[in-house]
Amino acid sequence: MRVPRGSILTMAFHPIVDVELARVWGYEALVRGSGGESAGWLLGRVTDDNRTKFDQACRVRAIELASQILPLDDHSRVSINFQPSAIEDPKLCAKQSLETAQRFGMAPHRIMFEFNENKRLSDTSHVQQIIEEYKRAGFLTAIDNFGAGFAGLGLVAKVQPDIIKIDMDLVRSIAGVPAKQIIVAGLVSIAGQLGIKVVAEGVETESEVRVLRAAGVRLFQGYYFAKPEIERLPPVRGIAVTPSRRAAG
Repeated sequence: MRVPRGSILTMAFHPIVDVELARVWGYEALVRGSGGESAGWLLGRVTDDNRTKFDQACRVRAIELASQILPLDDHSRVSINFQPSAIEDPKLCAKQSLETAQRFGMAPHRIMFEFNENKRLSDTSHVQQIIEEYKRAGFLTAIDNFGAGFAGLGLVAKVQPDIIKIDMDLVRSIAGVPAKQIIVAGLVSIAGQLGIKVVAEGVETESEVRVLRAAGVRLFQGYYFAKPEIERLPPVRGIAVTPSRRAAG
């Protein structure tokens, strides 16, 4: 993958909000190019040959920036995306991620890895091994885009993540679609019985928040609350963001 001269990988941060406690639960790190390149531009240049190196570069940069800008309190987290196909050796990858966290002074419990695979998983045992190694290292784990593509209940039963993030297609216009309301309520109920937290992502309207809250969702992510901003914590609707390490310094 070639990045324009003078440009390196950086991250935009998008809040995940706990509406019950009225505070930011964590921030998802979204890859960007510091020269203005979009995530799509960067990801479009990832190949089978450079996928593992790209994944490693992203997680190192995300942890480095998070260590600089996350609030001074100890409850907020950084969430980092990865594709299982980018990880050749789960044990080594978890070890390298833990070493990176230690190097930048980030406690493992403040780091969540969420996986998102855009093609059918031919080897779910590989995903299970990744999740197990991450948990063993003390990291949180999540399934992204749950309810869309290839992330379903069978996968949840097998890998038992800490978090599932409900896909925005189920969230969008949920107030006017009873079928979506029933599905989401069922997912929240199942997750609760399994001890798994639920994040509703892609939330854009007050009506979506209202219906999802009624279904039992308390963690939200979407433009209704904030838009992602590069290398800084964006203001969050209705919530005062704690000063970051960088701001305090």
